[in-house]
Amino acid sequence: MTQPTRRTFLFAIAALAVASPVFSQRDLSIHVVKDPGCPCCNAWIGHLRDNGFAVSFEERSIEDLAAFKRQQGIPDALVSCHTATIGGYTIEGHVPAADIRRLLEEAPDAIGLTVPGMPYGSPGMGPESEREAYDVILIARDGVGSTFSRYDAA
Repeated sequence: MTQPTRRTFLFAIAALAVASPVFSQRDLSIHVVKDPGCPCCNAWIGHLRDNGFAVSFEERSIEDLAAFKRQQGIPDALVSCHTATIGGYTIEGHVPAADIRRLLEEAPDAIGLTVPGMPYGSPGMGPESEREAYDVILIARDGVGSTFSRYDAA
């Protein structure tokens, strides 16, 4: 059996170094649909950008935004202010970036995630150090929600 040469070994290491980022990176392009005058939506977009997401957005009237939410399968009981799409999922409201990344990694058969309402201290809704407790809900294909993650009050 032949021993690998130093050159073969170095080539293999270089190939792994180049290939590793390609295999480990996910497309973090997210598109947000929001109300034109909402400052908390802009703050959430900032949270996403600060966490490595490439954010595009569009503004729609409240009526058009509500229609978009219905089109994406968001049940009325689970709505919030803005709606985003990423990797075949819908993200409703002030969902933390870490939960979006987890959703993309685990890839469940679901519509997406929501933080219903606008809980104080969720991303874009005031300081996390003063947050109220809230849940991130996974929306199943049948529209039923279940707890994906829980954030206790600060």
